[in-house]
Order: sequence, then structure tokens, then C-alpha cells
Amino acid sequence: MTGEKPAGRPTPASLEALREQGRALPREPGVYLFRDTAGEVLYVGKAKSLRARVASYFGAEAGRSVKLIRLGREIDSIETFPVRSEAEALLLEWNLIREFGPRFNIQLRDDKSYPYIKITVTEPFPRIFVTRRLEDDGSRYLGPFTDVGAMRRALRTIKKMYTVRSCHYRMPEELPPRPCLDYHIGRCKAPCAGLQSEADYRAMVDDILEILGGRTGAVRRSVKRRMAEAADTLEYERAAELRDVLRGLDALESRQAAIDPRGGSHDVIGFARESEGESVCGIVLRVREGRLVGRRIHYLARVGDEADDAVLGALVKGFYLRQTDDVPSELLVPEPFDEQDLVEEYLSGLADRRFRIRVPVRGPKLELMRAANRNATHVLARDRVGQVEAAASEPVNGGPPPAAVRLAEALELGTPARDLVCFDVSTLAGRESVGSCVWLRDGRPHKDEYRKFRIRESEDGRTDDYAMMQEIVSRYFDRRVREGHPLPDLVVVDGGRGQLSAARQAMDTAGVSDLPTVALAKREEEVFRPESAVPLRLPRTDPGLQWLQRARDEAHRFALQYNRTLRRRRALRSRLGEIRGVGPEREQLLLERFGSLDIIRRATPAQLARTPGIGRVTAASILSALASDEPGPEA
Repeated sequence: MTGEKPAGRPTPASLEALREQGRALPREPGVYLFRDTAGEVLYVGKAKSLRARVASYFGAEAGRSVKLIRLGREIDSIETFPVRSEAEALLLEWNLIREFGPRFNIQLRDDKSYPYIKITVTEPFPRIFVTRRLEDDGSRYLGPFTDVGAMRRALRTIKKMYTVRSCHYRMPEELPPRPCLDYHIGRCKAPCAGLQSEADYRAMVDDILEILGGRTGAVRRSVKRRMAEAADTLEYERAAELRDVLRGLDALESRQAAIDPRGGSHDVIGFARESEGESVCGIVLRVREGRLVGRRIHYLARVGDEADDAVLGALVKGFYLRQTDDVPSELLVPEPFDEQDLVEEYLSGLADRRFRIRVPVRGPKLELMRAANRNATHVLARDRVGQVEAAASEPVNGGPPPAAVRLAEALELGTPARDLVCFDVSTLAGRESVGSCVWLRDGRPHKDEYRKFRIRESEDGRTDDYAMMQEIVSRYFDRRVREGHPLPDLVVVDGGRGQLSAARQAMDTAGVSDLPTVALAKREEEVFRPESAVPLRLPRTDPGLQWLQRARDEAHRFALQYNRTLRRRRALRSRLGEIRGVGPEREQLLLERFGSLDIIRRATPAQLARTPGIGRVTAASILSALASDEPGPEA
């Protein structure tokens, strides 16, 4: 063995040549890049003295980690970027790591799949919307948000509280010919038509930024003061608007957990790593005025045998060196880490105030730290389970997924069930009864094939679960067969033997009795089969059972969602239907035009009267009746 490289492959520079390059470097702070023979970046690092730091890589191998020994043997050239200070080097280092993704650096996985709230503060009348793209355009970005539902609910509440424009005009260069519908229904004050000043609009956006940052105390005090001033000057409409803002703040705060009795504002970072060491999850809990207002999740890759303090340092830098907004004054970490003082120096300058990194040792802050670590452990375990499930759902060499094979074995099917449908019904006291059918292909939702049904009531107004199941299965397969659509490999119904029997009767009538059918009962997760009197019990970890559970849960979610939609619609119509002069047709027109009772309540008689069939007298009756539902403004 001569150790020669294969023919045609360049050989890395000799150790002596690299030492010569290192000796020629300046003694200034900066960032260095190691490249291989193909010019690819192997590693990015920062140094207080470029010459001294780079020279340390080419000394004796004794005492160095396996990773550094391997790195040293692949380096072909060195590139450096001298800067003015270590703080500048810290930021440049992290930006270059993000740009090149060197395989010898710890990597913070990209979080671009998580959304941000974007506020276009560089515009005279800023817009606020959700985006998944981070751009260097001067806008404020809040996030990323891992709980997308909570983020959207908060944004909806804020847009009810404040009249933020939803148009995409670049004002004042681009202006619409007239105010849009949002102005007429009270969702915007039409700054495009000069009906709201830039200063008033900016003050509103400043409030929103404070609220989204979790700092509601100052906003609440300001709103109360303005509401009192409006009441004193008899501006009751303005006082009512400000009262609604306070109610919106109450709604937002009610969804936030109070976890710091002293009302502190800080971030808490925790992390967990698998025993193998490669997978690391980092969690940042954002606490503002004593309330938990958000959680951010990031992952590290290529960790290898790096020590915990190095992993923590990479997490902190990954979280904060690219953040320009909502930097707290204090960060709680589980242990000290290398370059902690540099991070403090950089973020103090960024936030224009003293930024401190602390390791809590007792009290509520220590409990917060433990909670962050538990969060990270839970997320890592959840992801591990998800990876196992995904592997079970992944086709092998073009064939069926392992879960499909296992399910076929358990149910004694002739072939793996790759396409399965699941039926469920949802009702509340026998009203707005609905059914759902979802289709899973290789364990994943195939939403083009989802179907929902409104149950037809019997003559006596009562419909039992078995009859409802029979009805939706019959309607589904009658149409499927009539229109010649493909049929599933397996039919699942939510329930026990009674629901299974009802479904089988419907399928016999529709001429699809040859399709395998089972029922999954919730309480004990028992699987009922037509040909067996004894239910089948599969282990909870069985991938086949997990497929059935996933289908059942998705069918239940889809049915419940439809049921809630119909109940909301009924509630709206029943209230409008009580008003004299509003019949079913006018009721439908009003709801289609305005969308909700709240918007109708805030409309003017003239706006309501523009609806076909609604005159000024009827409009006045509607507003009078709806006004009686609400208390007057709180002065």
C-alpha cells in the first residue's frame, strides 16, 4: 500500500505548503475558509488572530479529535476575510456557514418551512401578512412560528382590532380609483383615499408590533387612556372601537400561559440530543411580561462528537445572529458556552441595550429552563416516532410500504391495502348530522378523494348512528359505481360491530360486497371483521393499526369540521331570521355580502341598504335589533 490517490484526482496541498500559507496570514481578527482540491468549502471558522488560529490546525495530531484530523488531511487551500473586530467576525462566520453549508461545521437546519409575519415598515402605510420567504428588504419579520394555527388566530384577532389595509398597492405611488369594500364594511379607514393620515396609521402599526412581540401592557394603558379621552369628548363611536381593541387584547392574553409571576421578559433556550449524538433539537421559549407568547424550534445536523457547550453555542448563534427584531434583554441557557461574551457584545449593539446571557440556578427561571429542555426532548422523541411511521409508509423498491404489507397480514387480505377509505359521522343532539369519507394512499391523505355528506333526516326527525353510516356508505358507493371511479383496497368505518353491519348492508346493495371492510372501535382500538365474531387486537405499536388509526382520526376531523361549519351557519341565520322583514333570501344575501354578524352590526344603514331587497327601513330594523345584543361603550 503506497497511499496514492486514484489517477486523475488532485492531491491536497502538502502540510508544509499549508503551514507556509498560514504563516503569511495577518494577526488580525477575521474569518477563514478551508477548501478542498475541487474548491468546495470544507470548514468556516473565526479567529481573534488569523495567523495563530489557522496554524493550530497543522501542528501535531496528538490530542486532536477524529473530525479535525480528517479535516486537516483534506484541506488544499485557505481563504481569509480580515475584519475590524471579533464581533464582526462572529456574524460573518455564521453568514458564510449558512451560505456554503460546509460539511465539517455544525449545521442549523433551514427553517424556511415555518411562516413569518411580515410588516413592511419601509412603506408609508405598512402591510401585515404571512410569508415563508425572508428577504433583505428592510421589512420587520416576526417568527418563525411553529404553531401556525395560533399565529393565524392571533393575526385574525389583531386585524379585527385594527384597520390594517389588505390591498397590495405601493402607496402613494399606486392608488386605487376609489376605496374598496373593506372601507365600506369597517375593515379599513381608506388611507388610499386620504381618509386616514400616515401618522395615525403608523401609531396603529406600532401598537401591533408591540402586541405581536408580546408586550401588551403599554398598549393596554395607551388604549385605556385614549378611550377615556374619547368618552370625555363624547366621541362614543371612537370609544366603542377602543373598547373592542381592549377585548381583543383580553382574547389574545387568555390564550397565553402565565408562567413567570414576576412578569419578566426573556428568552429561554433548551436542547436535547439523541444518544448517538447526531440529532439535536433546540427550543427557544419566548416569555414577555410573564407570559409564554411563542416557541421556536431548530435542529442541528453534523454534530458528531462535539461537546454540549459547542452545540449550545451553535444553537444560540443560529437563533440570534440572523435576528434583527424582538431581541430580549436576557437569555437563559443551561450552561456557559464558548464565545458567549462575543454574542452578548454583538446583541447588545443590535438591541441598543445591555444583553445578558445567564445560567439560572434556582427559582422560576430554573423551572423555565427545565421546561425548555423537556420541550426539546419531547419534540425530538415525536420526530423520531414520525420518522419511524414515515419509513413504514415508504414504498420499498417500488412495491407496497411495510405498513400495507403488515396490515394485509393482520387482516388476512389477499393483497396489500395501499388505498383505503374511512367513513365517520358527526352530530350534535341529532341536528346538523353529517358524514365524511377520507381516502389514504400509502398512509397519506389523498384529499382530492375526500367527500362530505349532509345526513337526510327521517320522517320522525330522528336518525341513529347505524342508519347514518348506512346512508353515507350507500350514497358514496352508488355514485362511485355509477360514474366508474376506482374503488379502494380496504374500507374502514369508525365504530363497532353495528356500524360495520350497516356499512356492509349498504355495500351489498351497491354491488361492492367483495371489498374488504373493517370497523375500528375507539375505546380499546379493537378491529371488527365481518367474518369473525371475535375482535382483533393489534399491538399499539403495530404499523398496520397506526394506519387504521390515522384514517379514523382524519375522517373524524373532517366530519367534525363540516358539522361545526353548518352549526355556525345555522346560528347566524337563526339570529337574522328573528328580525322582522328578513326572510331566508335576504338572510342569505346579507351573509354572502358581509360575511358575519359582527360586520353587519358595524355597517351603516346606507351600506346595508345597498344589498338587493334591503331598504333603509329594513336596514335600520336590522341594526337596531343587532345593537340590542351588544352592551354600550364603556366610558
